Amino acid sequence: MEDKNGLFPDVVSLNGQIITMNEGNPKIQAVATLGDRIVAVGSSESIKKLAGPKTKIVNLEGKTLVPGLNEPHNHFGMYGVLARCSVNLQSPPVGYIKNMNELMEALRDSINKTLKGQWIYGRGYDDTLLAEKRHPTRYDLDKVSIEHPILIVHVSGHLSVANTRALEMAGITKDTPQPPGGVIRKDPQTGDPDGVLEEMPAQSLVARLLPPISMEKRIEGMATAAEQYLKVGVASCSDAGVNFPGIGSPAEIVAYQKAVHEGILHLRMTMMIGVHFLLGPEGKSPSFLTGFGNDRLKIGPAKIIVDGSIQGYTGWLGKPYYIPFKGDKDFRGYPVTPPEFLNPLVMAAHKAGFQIAAHGNGDAAIDAILEAYLLAQKEYPRPDARHRIEHCQTVREDQLDTMAELGVTPSFFVSHTFYWGDRHNAIFLGPERARRISPLKSALKRGIKFSIHSDCPVTPVSPLFCVFAAVNRVTTGGEVLGPEYCLTPEEALRGVTNYAAWQTFDEKIKGSIEVGKLADFTILAENPLEVPPERIRDIKVMEVIIGGKSIYKAK
Repeated sequence: MEDKNGLFPDVVSLNGQIITMNEGNPKIQAVATLGDRIVAVGSSESIKKLAGPKTKIVNLEGKTLVPGLNEPHNHFGMYGVLARCSVNLQSPPVGYIKNMNELMEALRDSINKTLKGQWIYGRGYDDTLLAEKRHPTRYDLDKVSIEHPILIVHVSGHLSVANTRALEMAGITKDTPQPPGGVIRKDPQTGDPDGVLEEMPAQSLVARLLPPISMEKRIEGMATAAEQYLKVGVASCSDAGVNFPGIGSPAEIVAYQKAVHEGILHLRMTMMIGVHFLLGPEGKSPSFLTGFGNDRLKIGPAKIIVDGSIQGYTGWLGKPYYIPFKGDKDFRGYPVTPPEFLNPLVMAAHKAGFQIAAHGNGDAAIDAILEAYLLAQKEYPRPDARHRIEHCQTVREDQLDTMAELGVTPSFFVSHTFYWGDRHNAIFLGPERARRISPLKSALKRGIKFSIHSDCPVTPVSPLFCVFAAVNRVTTGGEVLGPEYCLTPEEALRGVTNYAAWQTFDEKIKGSIEVGKLADFTILAENPLEVPPERIRDIKVMEVIIGGKSIYKAK
């Protein structure tokens, strides 16, 4: 039997538990695909009748088929390069570094493989998980080497530490002025820099001296990243940090194009690109616009960093941190892009037609972002702009009201409830604010569509872990943060399927299993809507199909 287009399907998949994620989530058992599209859905009996003599028949044998999972905020290109070219300094439960000695020993191991004078680069240390409960300093890193420049990056990505050699190469001294939007930490007695650099304006003073990444290494890194992302079921993702000032390069965009063209990158990729690059010189020469490209690779939002990391004390809060930073009971963090710069930047990007994704962790940052969006919409009204707030961790109820009114959509870093929840409770935010971090249920009650993300490599990539975190809100210590904000498994799954597709204006082609949409599927060993909620993160990914082609199969 032919389908309505007069062609037999290429593949019919039968006898599965299929979670469509479309309106009403109707129960179906089978799906038929032709080329890269879905051509029929229904019962196994009805779909089997569509098969022709050359149709491949797949028996799902009760496995669960869901729309291709979407990782809506991560750093795919960076992750791939770092996985190949850096020293992993992460602490449990992700890595093994538990104290300063182990951190320095890991760096020493790298020195044994590095020519004298070349850079040593580490990533992922977390001061709050080290036994010493502090950041390394230049003097700690000097014990590793004074002949090699060393730069290590905090797990959040918002702080770095440089040794004396690296600071000297960058010309950073006690007389170096503080860069706007960043901090060079200095010894309060001597005024000498201690090696810790907060936020990109300060970090880039050293990071820009790192050897350029070759195109070959970028492509190799993307291949490495793709392998890991496919293992956890990702079919689509958004790189949230392409071509940032101080660390980025147009080569990143070229690398993505080459990786897709050469068949190395099968995942569907949306690039969030630094707003300054997209607006061009003096903000007067916009280049590409949001949506330019195709269903394999396209331009997404213009990215703006408004504040930093709450666990790095650089997130911009409305009220002071729970445990004062260096004894300062009034310290609330600070803006990386303060309103006097943010407002005209948002205005220019909005006027040019971009979707905007503004990084905002603290509620003071979220206030500034919403004000900038409001001013831009008043000056240049644009329906359905779908401007975003990335992470949006400490959003207040009144801010959610404003977001609903403005049509602003958040991408929540809900995995924070697991990885940092205990420390948000005891150190950074205190019990009241920690219990409602990433209040997904509050957003849902207001009809706000949102996605949930890993921010890889800040936390390991895994859409199913994000679903687990949104459903359980359990910390590593076993406490449940704000049970009233927990989602059902189906609600959470929307954050990595149809809602995530909607955020990138892709709701007509992906995010749910419907006739006419792309044949992108993730096949799971078990049904995330039926297993005990605490087991969702452990569900095995069996296969990833993109555009009707099997790209990954579990061994």
